[in-house]
Amino acid sequence: MSPSHCEFVRVEGDTSLKLQQQVCFQLTYLRLLLLITRVHPPRPDWYEEFYASVLNSEAMKSYEAEIAAYKSQLFTNLRGKAKKILEIGIGTGPNLKYYANDADLEVFGVDPNGKMERYAHEAAEAAGLLPANFKFIQAVGEAIPLSDASVDAVVGTLVLCSVTDVDQTLQEVKRVLRPGGLYLFVEHVAAKDGTLLRFLQNILDPLQQTVSDGCHLTRETGKQIFEAGFSGVELSTAFLSNAAFINPQVYGLASK
Repeated sequence: MSPSHCEFVRVEGDTSLKLQQQVCFQLTYLRLLLLITRVHPPRPDWYEEFYASVLNSEAMKSYEAEIAAYKSQLFTNLRGKAKKILEIGIGTGPNLKYYANDADLEVFGVDPNGKMERYAHEAAEAAGLLPANFKFIQAVGEAIPLSDASVDAVVGTLVLCSVTDVDQTLQEVKRVLRPGGLYLFVEHVAAKDGTLLRFLQNILDPLQQTVSDGCHLTRETGKQIFEAGFSGVELSTAFLSNAAFINPQVYGLASK
């Protein structure tokens, strides 16, 4: 069910549509807050700010430099095809420079960490996106607060490793996409069973989840995308020298 929808609530003693709509909105907003709390338990402000600053620091620059060629190729699929884009797990906005330079483009950026908002707005402005055309929404991928079939494309990079429910997030991606819409993704996945890399991932996975905001090293995300019910999936694999044990990485697009 779309978290942006709710049935009108009959208020005893006052049947005005306006009041019903206000109550409906407040109840919907409360449900979203409760869901965010359940799926993404609150972290201390200092941790949220620290994590946002790390993602915006030089620590991520080497990764972004190496993945740039893959992203550049991937995001060409949006040119002339999308006017309304949702990015889940937008973080500090490193992807915006690849697709957000169209004056007519409208972008929604969803992230459970509200401390990312300032950095995301700065990245949107740097990419050339009009301030009025970018909206940051603090929410989780499992309950995207947008209407059904409301966007032309969904972008998600290094997101499904950290969500609580991968399958539910993918169903939400499908829900908000219009028919024929595109889901563009870059995700790190588990190495092959029996390899040294997979052995290390199995050992480091609990620590990774603790220090990297719930990031899992051993998810079979590519397989889950294939099984999510998209009409078509194109997926490629890459190994990045700067990603260490966060390999391999899968990238591609899925069509609704």
